[in-house]
Amino acid sequence: CMNYMLPPSYAWGNFSVLAVGIWATVQRDSLDAITMFLTGLLLTVLTDIIHISIFYPSHDVLSDARRFSVGMAILSLLLKPLSCYLVYRMYRERGGE
Repeated sequence: CMNYMLPPSYAWGNFSVLAVGIWATVQRDSLDAITMFLTGLLLTVLTDIIHISIFYPSHDVLSDARRFSVGMAILSLLLKPLSCYLVYRMYRERGGE
């Protein structure tokens, strides 16, 4: 997000899911909050794939900062299924079907 390689929608999507995740963590009895967090995480997996695949720079314009930025975006994308699994377990613990 800090290298401006990806569009602002990438940052807005991930930061809004982060805000919903903080809300879901604070309100431990709310099933709606954890459902919104899980839905947002699943949606950002799809949008991250689209953003990275469309805005990936060509090799000749790939500086070190951009390479690091792309690496962190891909690492974030790879860790999201684990986060979805853990949030789903929290959803089940709170009484979700």
